[in-house]
Amino acid sequence: MTDNRKETERAELHKTIWAIADEMRGSVDGWDFKSYILGMLFYRYISENITNYINRGEWESGNKDFNYADLDDAIAEDAREEMVGVKGFFILPSQLFTNVCKICDKDDNLNETLEHIFTAIEASAKGTASEDDFKGLFADLDVNSNKLGATVVKRNEKLVKLLHGIEQMSLGDYQDNTIDAFGDAYEYLMAMYASNAGKSGGEFYTPQEVSELLTRLATLGKTEVNKVYDPACGSGSLLLKAAKILGKDNVRQGFFGQEINLTTYNLCRINMFLHDIDYDKFDIACEDTLLSPQHWDDEPFEVIVSNPPYSIKWKGDDDITLINDPRYAPAGVLAPKSKADLAFIMHSLAWLATNGTASIVCFPGVMYRGGAEKKIRQYLIDNNYVDCIIQLPENLFFGTSIATCIMVLKKAKKDNSTLFIDASKECVKITNNNKLTPDNIEHIVQMFAARTDVQYQCRLVSNDTIAEADYNLSVSSYVEQEDTREKVDITELNARLAKIVAHENELRTQIDNIIKEL
Repeated sequence: MTDNRKETERAELHKTIWAIADEMRGSVDGWDFKSYILGMLFYRYISENITNYINRGEWESGNKDFNYADLDDAIAEDAREEMVGVKGFFILPSQLFTNVCKICDKDDNLNETLEHIFTAIEASAKGTASEDDFKGLFADLDVNSNKLGATVVKRNEKLVKLLHGIEQMSLGDYQDNTIDAFGDAYEYLMAMYASNAGKSGGEFYTPQEVSELLTRLATLGKTEVNKVYDPACGSGSLLLKAAKILGKDNVRQGFFGQEINLTTYNLCRINMFLHDIDYDKFDIACEDTLLSPQHWDDEPFEVIVSNPPYSIKWKGDDDITLINDPRYAPAGVLAPKSKADLAFIMHSLAWLATNGTASIVCFPGVMYRGGAEKKIRQYLIDNNYVDCIIQLPENLFFGTSIATCIMVLKKAKKDNSTLFIDASKECVKITNNNKLTPDNIEHIVQMFAARTDVQYQCRLVSNDTIAEADYNLSVSSYVEQEDTREKVDITELNARLAKIVAHENELRTQIDNIIKEL
């Protein structure tokens, strides 16, 4: 498919989403609407996914006229056990998205119909290996919510519009397995509502360009890895970026993440399915990573990518047991209660494989503040775990103008030094935000890979020098800023001024002479 055709299809997809948003306006606000449209997208996706899988099998057996959607439910039941084993779930023909769309205008109990279907889909995975991946996936698609309308009739009117809107989306040809449109619709919605929802959106969404940079840093030099992990995975964009860059089959044991927010956790699991990551290739958990990590049995991880929440509060030394936690104990001190940033760093470091790389977005204050944070930085530098610090431009993220940093961690470095990169100018301005271009990303990755000094851009600093600087890790302390002000030669300027004054005096004399003659 040519880029032009892709762009045309993408524009059409975005237009359709806007049209649905317009239809739903007034009852469901943007951030809630996102859950409805993504939930219904997911419903359509798994309906078509299982239909096409069964159809292909029948067609390949010579039954060319077969269509699972036309099958009687009683006959379809024979396929339940096999499908749950292969796909992790099962849907009867009458429950398929396409069949519900055909009758939704005439169904006075549409909300109940959908609720029964969603319950049945989740129940189909109960007691199987995929149970945790499907449990509660439709929780945020509340078909009985007052947000849809004050009465059942009004709610069903909205649901009909939502179903038909999703039905009209052009989502790719499954025979060629090109389901990029699902992922694109998801990312478009996230960007659309994260930018409008301020901080609440920014917490859950890492711009694609930042995801690209983080993942390229963490996967540099690797063609395949054991597994990828994000301790604060939000909607899963960083995990999926690793799948895109490496190829999902080159992440041998799959994708692991943890998210504390229930709605975002559900979105993350939906996002995995929408990007064709099978249930047995991902493990997303819903809990507090810092206090109750859910993947002890899965660590260590070869690739860790994360954009954890900035400066959130946590228990810290209010919980005396935490200093004995094997993730935090090595530093001898806990991150401050009011700023958990370095607790995420210590957690990631603890779960990083010896041959692995972690790239993590950080709030800039953690690079220079004193107290417990300085002691943690000292631990990181003295043990040679910090590979690189990158200063990013300001205004890259939705909901905050702060110029963040990236900390890259490694456990097996070849030198006893830390690379500092000033990428604060590596961006283009788009409306009120800055954006990393492909060239910006490439340049940063090249500097990261070369690990050599470039004036005004990057500098490799020995850890002894960093220790002498009181373990300050701010890029500006080590990479000199270029002075772009025009340089003025004072001697030359004075000479020019003297000439101007002399010429001015000569003109005055001539004018005086003219006046005398008059």
